[in-house]
Amino acid sequence: MSLVDIGVLSKTAGIPVSTLRYYEEVGLIQSVSRIGLRRQYHEDALVQLSLISLGKAAGFSLDEIRGMFDKERRPNLPRPTLHQRADELDAQILRLMTLSKLLRHVAECPAPSHMACTRFRKLLRVNSPGIAAG
Repeated sequence: MSLVDIGVLSKTAGIPVSTLRYYEEVGLIQSVSRIGLRRQYHEDALVQLSLISLGKAAGFSLDEIRGMFDKERRPNLPRPTLHQRADELDAQILRLMTLSKLLRHVAECPAPSHMACTRFRKLLRVNSPGIAAG
């Protein structure tokens, strides 16, 4: 397996060198050698970085992501955890879609005042049950 210089890895992955160094410091990736002061990585570090990026996009912390790699830094993805996060994302999507509908209604509502709109007031109560909408 060929080695990749930290600068090449940074450019290929689109991740700053400082971030690669940090990921190494916290145990997410590992350099395998150095040429002078420049760190060298196995080619599979690109796969690891893609998985890290995917995990971050899904809302996992770096600690959680680190736990998804075994000692050789191969992915060991816990399916129940992934299902749970997918469920959380589905719930977040539903909340955001409801918010989007509320904002569209507010923007397009023909009522003279938003507070005079019964649908808007109902949406306020549903979206913020702890706040009295009058």
